[in-house]
Amino acid sequence: MSTAAVKRCSVDEYLVIEHASPEIKHEYCDGAVFVKSGANQSHSLIVGNLLGELSSRLRRSDALVYPSGMRVLTQSGLYAYPDVSIVGGGPEFADQRRETLLNPIVIIEVLSPTTAGYDRGRKFKNYQTIGSLREYVLVEQDQPSIDHIARQSDGRWLITSLAGLDAVLSLPALDISVPMGEIYAKIEFPPEEDIPKGSTIGGPVK
Repeated sequence: MSTAAVKRCSVDEYLVIEHASPEIKHEYCDGAVFVKSGANQSHSLIVGNLLGELSSRLRRSDALVYPSGMRVLTQSGLYAYPDVSIVGGGPEFADQRRETLLNPIVIIEVLSPTTAGYDRGRKFKNYQTIGSLREYVLVEQDQPSIDHIARQSDGRWLITSLAGLDAVLSLPALDISVPMGEIYAKIEFPPEEDIPKGSTIGGPVK
């Protein structure tokens, strides 16, 4: 899934754009509007797997699992549509339409070569301003590889890298775990030499 800047405008103008074209999602950051493009098969399957596994495990809890249609607002002013957002308990919204979520505790993004740098860098910096956020998860689509980034009690973020279908993604904020084999169910990975540069997970987010 990629983004492309289309124009600059105010927040109010951005929200008018969103309401006028609900079939096309846009993100907003620092006065710039970005249109979200469609996803390929691997991206769509991984997101579907995540939504199914998480919803099943959280069915008897008070947590709510939202797909990418739910807009999230950071305290830094970024309006974004994460692939998966999870609220632990009652959701808080910025608007009466209940379209803009304020208090996710877990955000998950499935990476693509065109968005990986943004999701790891500038976007994560914006997500860090969400006071409720406890865990940020970055999922590769071309190989079974995940970065789990957790907020520590002193405000630092600790990165744990997972690799291989036998690994297990743990989400302490929700008290659940999901095997990576389930997250990547039915995914056909390309040969290693065909994986685009920049798609490999590695190193701390600065």
